Amino acid sequence: MTFVPNRDATPQRYPFAMRGLHWLRATMLLGLIALGWFMTALPDAAPMKFMLYPVHKQLGVTVFIIAIVAMIVRARASRPAAPVGLARWEAVLSNVTHRALLVLAVLVPLMGYAMSSTYVDSDGVPFLFMKLPELLPKSGPGFAVFQWLHRVLAYTLLGLIALHVIGALKHRLLDRRGDSDVLGRML
Repeated sequence: MTFVPNRDATPQRYPFAMRGLHWLRATMLLGLIALGWFMTALPDAAPMKFMLYPVHKQLGVTVFIIAIVAMIVRARASRPAAPVGLARWEAVLSNVTHRALLVLAVLVPLMGYAMSSTYVDSDGVPFLFMKLPELLPKSGPGFAVFQWLHRVLAYTLLGLIALHVIGALKHRLLDRRGDSDVLGRML
């Protein structure tokens, strides 16, 4: 008797593209947050400070693009079913957290772009070998709003990343049940 794989079966792991985009996005987001903290903590007199802003902006645009691609891949990919070992509240929290992480990976860079566009002394948003167009008029009050939104949403994103990591580690290390361990799906 020959074994014929069931092509309709739910996969046990996320597709390679989703896993790769997940880890790339996670690494870049944590790096961007760390870079944001570092560069804003530097005194304005430090020459390095204003050399880091264009790097931060380019990485932010890259994360934005990766998040859009991840949303498209997620919408088209066959994904594992929700683990049967999760309590209802855990499944809901997981679903909301995953969606919020993707949305914030788009919104935080957009708020940074808006912040840069409205900043009176900004020289634009570089990306690769060009400068992206300024989409909003220069405005001190507009800049203040987008700066606040960029900061609050970035901290919200960081909090959700922490919740996401804690949840994955809880299921791996504390639950001691294979039916709720989700980390292996993304490795």
